[in-house]
Amino acid sequence: MRVIGLMSGTSYDAIDAAAADIRIDGDTLVLTPLGMVSEPYSGELRAAVAAAVPPASTTVGQICQLDTEIGQAFAAVAARANAELCGGSAELISSHGQTMFHWVEGAQVKGTLQLGQPAWIAEKTGCTVVSDLRSRDVATGGQGAPLVSAFDVLWLNGRTSGSVALNLGGIANVTAPGGGGTTADGPAVPIAFDTGPANALIDAAVSEFTAGEQWFDLGGALGAAGTPNVDLLAHLLSEPYYMQPAPKSTGKELFHREYLLAALRGYESLSLADIVATLTALTARTVADSVKALAATEVVVSGGGTKNPTLTAMLRDELGDIALVSSDELGVTSDIKEALAFAVLGFLTAHGLPGSIASCTGARHASVLGSLTPGSRGLPRITSVPSAPKTMRIEAL
Repeated sequence: MRVIGLMSGTSYDAIDAAAADIRIDGDTLVLTPLGMVSEPYSGELRAAVAAAVPPASTTVGQICQLDTEIGQAFAAVAARANAELCGGSAELISSHGQTMFHWVEGAQVKGTLQLGQPAWIAEKTGCTVVSDLRSRDVATGGQGAPLVSAFDVLWLNGRTSGSVALNLGGIANVTAPGGGGTTADGPAVPIAFDTGPANALIDAAVSEFTAGEQWFDLGGALGAAGTPNVDLLAHLLSEPYYMQPAPKSTGKELFHREYLLAALRGYESLSLADIVATLTALTARTVADSVKALAATEVVVSGGGTKNPTLTAMLRDELGDIALVSSDELGVTSDIKEALAFAVLGFLTAHGLPGSIASCTGARHASVLGSLTPGSRGLPRITSVPSAPKTMRIEAL
């Protein structure tokens, strides 16, 4: 099946579309990436999303408008991906949408909201669309995140038992396919969770103190020019989230602009470079602490944070003897991974197969994820329903 995965993360800077041919061979999911296209949000739409994300207030009217405009933006990128990567032959589109709110109370996720009305995608492309992939896991008591864990477990199964996947987006998350507890029968079960901010607080600081002229630390230049402040770092590390046991998830509902400004009270004399260096050190420390607790021997890293050499250098220092390996070395380009993961989740849904792993999200059971919006071409033709795959093989074109 030829599938397009659509993704926009917690940095809400761009929409990524990854296309792939996906099939199941025995107990192996075979993934052949076809490439990726990416389109930045318009300045107006990005500003509208930022203005509506809590703790900001919004209206039902604004949410309706955002749902439409994000859906139209996703539809345009999906149509481009279908034309440029698939020659118009895509059979299914799996859309993550734009996360606006992740409702967490204590250790429990009560709800999650992603906008980007899938009807616009179905109308624009003619393809059936799988969307709203997180809600079913939440309904079964899960965190609804990190859903990429299903991809990671398939991908890294059969590798060393200490292999851990790390994604550095706005929020950082890890998946340990071979670690994190035991079942009643004794074997280890996979575990996954959000470790805390990756780029979220760095981006917030850069945007705030450059008056919006910059959105992120380009090339890690600010972090490299500064020196982490030991006292501020210790203050930031006292955040209770880091001490919570897995499974757990978080987002910009916690790590947002106001959170940052409150944390910086008393540190007004610090330069922007020193603030960014300290926030970069915070990401490196919290990720490394989480990885070490999983008895990792290697970390396979992907996501936008890999483009920040200051962050990756700090992370290498914090990890010590634990190897840091780019996902590119394992056949999955760092920029494409999350969109590919949602293509896989859409494929599983279309075949009636679970896309969540209960031990990773904390759900009562694994679930078939998402909702279907049929396109004008009708539902994808499924000739047979295979059994759930246990591993994944990446094949080049």
